Amino acid sequence: MDPVIRCEGLTMQFPNVRAVDRLSLSVQQGEVFGLVGPDGAGKTTTIRMLCGVMTPTAGSVEVLGAAIPSEIGRVVSDMGYMSQRFSLYGDLTVSENIEFFADLYQVPYGERSERVQDLLRASRLEPFTKRRAEFLSGGMKQKLALVCTLIHTPKVLFLDEPTTGVDPISRREFWQILYGLVGEGMTLVVSTPYMDEADRCQRLALIDKGRLVTCDTPKGLRESAKQTVVDLRCADPQAARTILAKTAGILGVQAFGGRLHVTVTDASAMEQIHAALDNAGVTVADLRVIAPSLEDAVIASLAEVAVG
Repeated sequence: MDPVIRCEGLTMQFPNVRAVDRLSLSVQQGEVFGLVGPDGAGKTTTIRMLCGVMTPTAGSVEVLGAAIPSEIGRVVSDMGYMSQRFSLYGDLTVSENIEFFADLYQVPYGERSERVQDLLRASRLEPFTKRRAEFLSGGMKQKLALVCTLIHTPKVLFLDEPTTGVDPISRREFWQILYGLVGEGMTLVVSTPYMDEADRCQRLALIDKGRLVTCDTPKGLRESAKQTVVDLRCADPQAARTILAKTAGILGVQAFGGRLHVTVTDASAMEQIHAALDNAGVTVADLRVIAPSLEDAVIASLAEVAVG
């Protein structure tokens, strides 16, 4: 089966920086495909080129068999794009925003009412249809933006960090809506800074400095991590993090609540961790090797690129 989305050698050169550098990807129909990477990695620029908002400096993009952006008119009604920032009309009510986008996408009146009610029910915005958008909470604004993006029932949906700054309950509800749509055959491309959301994707493209580092399933990324992750619990995590960051043989230290994940080359480094903390007077309560989380695997992959 041909991919729904395909890009080859995708490049975006700005005057002082190459935001995307010869990126090649493909996405299958019905797939939840994630873009992850540090700030400034090129995720937003990539999504904007894939959906035709920006024209690449070099390379090619195809969506639903149409060249983007030159043939976007053929498929624009089958695409949806939601940017990072709330971009609806604050002086319009929830219902007025939805109606505006329904008119914009020429949604037939015979289909509109049922579609609007389904989306309002799924997003739990039914009690707020008369409220002006500017007075909605952050999570409700994002759900309204999603409803407006979905009103024309696109086949491919591009979302750029859609839940940044949204509370955990609203994030969960947001993803419940998305999974319902994917179950109906929609293809989803989403960038996210949250690893729990990245874990919901079927495949992930890890991007750094505009280049593709790796593309794999979340499980595959975790299993491919070459380093060992040690879970550390101690009396003073902040002091321990400072000490270990300066200790030879320690590849990385990340805080996870009141614990630390220490990335090392192999389990033999546990003695080194103990010695460094004992010498500094930091008491270790628990130290054990654990399976790397998705965040551990991403950080390790980025560290390999930096070293290599």
